[in-house]
Amino acid sequence: MSIHYSRDGDIAILAADNPPVNALGQAVRQGLADGLARAVAEGARALVVYGEGRTWFAGADIREFGKPPVAPFLPDVCAQFEAAPIPVIAAMHGTVLGGGLEVALSCHYRIALPDTRLGLPEVTLGLIPGAGGTQRLPRLTGVDRAIAMITSGRPIDAGEARAAGLLDQVSARAPRDLGLAYARALLAKEAPPRPVSALPTPEPVDFEAARAAVAKKARGQRSPIAALEAIEAATTLPFAEGLAQERAIFQSLMQTDQRKGLIHAFFAEREAPKLPELQNVAPREVAALGIVGGGTMGAGIATAVLLAGLPVHLLEMSDEAADAARSRITANLDGALKRGKISDGEHQQMRDTALTVGTDDGALSTADLIIEAVFEDMAVKEQVFARLDAVAKQGAILATNTSYLDVDAIARFTARPEAVLGLHFFSPAHVMRLLEVVVGAATAPETVATGFALAKRLKKVAVRAGVCDGFIGNRILQHYRKAADHMVLDGASPYAVDAALEGFGFAMGPFAMGDLAGLDIAWANRKRLAPHLEPRERIPSYADWLCEAEQFGQKSGAGFYRYEGRARSENPEALALIDKDRAARGITPRAFEAEEIVARYMAAMVNEAARVVGEGIARRPLDADVALLFGYGFPRYHGGPLKYADLQGLGTILDRIHIYAEDDAYFWASAPLLEQLVRDGKSFDDLNKS
Repeated sequence: MSIHYSRDGDIAILAADNPPVNALGQAVRQGLADGLARAVAEGARALVVYGEGRTWFAGADIREFGKPPVAPFLPDVCAQFEAAPIPVIAAMHGTVLGGGLEVALSCHYRIALPDTRLGLPEVTLGLIPGAGGTQRLPRLTGVDRAIAMITSGRPIDAGEARAAGLLDQVSARAPRDLGLAYARALLAKEAPPRPVSALPTPEPVDFEAARAAVAKKARGQRSPIAALEAIEAATTLPFAEGLAQERAIFQSLMQTDQRKGLIHAFFAEREAPKLPELQNVAPREVAALGIVGGGTMGAGIATAVLLAGLPVHLLEMSDEAADAARSRITANLDGALKRGKISDGEHQQMRDTALTVGTDDGALSTADLIIEAVFEDMAVKEQVFARLDAVAKQGAILATNTSYLDVDAIARFTARPEAVLGLHFFSPAHVMRLLEVVVGAATAPETVATGFALAKRLKKVAVRAGVCDGFIGNRILQHYRKAADHMVLDGASPYAVDAALEGFGFAMGPFAMGDLAGLDIAWANRKRLAPHLEPRERIPSYADWLCEAEQFGQKSGAGFYRYEGRARSENPEALALIDKDRAARGITPRAFEAEEIVARYMAAMVNEAARVVGEGIARRPLDADVALLFGYGFPRYHGGPLKYADLQGLGTILDRIHIYAEDDAYFWASAPLLEQLVRDGKSFDDLNKS
């Protein structure tokens, strides 16, 4: 049974017992409706609702996603609770999210434990609250707070909720005891039911200004704007009409591609770490970790490890480099302290006890796992791994943070290739969530399992990648970035390309992003690959010329853009070099509309992602989607490049590629997997299910 009914004198009690998170599945909804009816029928004077286990209702049951809804529906259950003739008390703890908070809003009184977090995250799934959340919350908290919570989807803690008027009491007692004590106090003073719908209509705000602010943050996502529309209805319509408006908006969003993309992203994130070959494989214990190299990346990895509660020893080449590495890590930890991620005590313990930095190889002899994060050069990697193999204890795992290099070749530098894997972090490593776990030909399943277990402990989203130049993400990036470069050669400005792709939903276009990362990084990679280029490949020169002029992007003050602080403007020198490159090739520039820029960029991304899946570098299309979502800023509401392709229609994408290939058959050669799927009438999502 999902809902347990009991009595304590005049007080009826409903205890949710649907582990792990008391999700609001059909049986739970039915239990709530039946429990309320029973309490009223038996003459109870008050009703307390609480959750067993670790939380109150934490939202919808994901097992029902995509299936036809089954009665009783949540809006109806909420309406029944609000209309109850006896006081209904929500005694909450844990995570009170989505429909769970909507149930609480339909209760007459709301109390919670201090560590409770409350939120309406429906916009993150392309929806809005559909059981009264947009109508009830503004009546309790005011419109500004409701807008902030609902359009962002971010939860607030119990203290904030109490101050905002969402909670009546915050107390550190067991939820059942807390609810009973509060109910007895209400009965003692004969407090009546207090439906939120009976509260005054909330005062409106400047919704035009709010709409502009929400739209800027949403970057093309529809649900936050739709949520604002529903909240505005709470200020202009009677409660029942506002509920109807909310429901109509909710139903319209259910049909959108953005909702489908966000649902796909939600499930893909959870499926990516689930590998059949690791089902019965236990990871090795990692109690102490070593890092070689304390530059930006190594310091970021060390910070992530410390924040996860693991001790780390960082090895550097000199005392000066060691001091610089410690300063970088300390600065990162200072930032975490300032943002409230860690306490003063945790900050001091991490900085002074958990972190050691030095120059002696022997200090790594006790590490269970060692991550190399040195310069991206195979000769340097060979020296480092030969040294690590000599000092690391038996059973220790050796990992490389390489972004492009051959993990199999690196493994051959050791006598333990089965214990070598790639752990490709993304910069800044203590912030970015993606971690590519690169599996070599000799990597043992136990080693892979340990990589995924570490990722989970570091709160990273891990994706399995095979060995090739650039693995999943950087290999796909190289290809779609070339498509952008080709458009600029042919007449588009880098600024038009960036604007079109930012309009599509990327936070930054590829040229602004290149400036942020440093143009010299891509320049070094181009030089590394130059001896292996296919003669038919079309390689622009303008980016190399920018680097030769020491215009590396933000860090040098100029790249494709000029920078004054954070402000950027067009760089005439970059445009002159682009014109020079076109003239040297005899290219007459043509105009590119935003629609064509997006179509070409996405076709290149999808095509290369299909190759990566077809070759087994990514096991499933969802792995490529997750890599681009969490490592490369792909707009989440499109679901990832291959989900986007499914939604557009694979035939449509392939037809575009065939057209583009008429001008450049080498670059636009279509991926065999994409051709096969179109022939068979299948989608990438079909491969995720196989």
